[in-house]
Amino acid sequence: MFFEAKEYLTAARILGGLVAEVPEQVGPRLLLARAYYHSARLHKAEAELRAVLERDPVEQYARFMLGRTLQRQGRGDEAAPHLRMAAAMSGEFPDAG
Repeated sequence: MFFEAKEYLTAARILGGLVAEVPEQVGPRLLLARAYYHSARLHKAEAELRAVLERDPVEQYARFMLGRTLQRQGRGDEAAPHLRMAAAMSGEFPDAG
């Protein structure tokens, strides 16, 4: 509901409380990272995504989001391996052309 309304700061505040209650759950952390990303709180998004990947290294969406978050911070060299891994996990392989 908050994402549809583009109320990312409100979503982050609510999700932050949920993550504090259940820090081991990946789902709320992914949503929190997404709220941070969309509200341009990129360092916080990065921290949450890295926490997700510590718990679940093969979480494809977290890998993709981390790559995009790093790109938005102008850290393309760091982003590239995460984006390649996310693409491979989803079955999207670049043309060998």
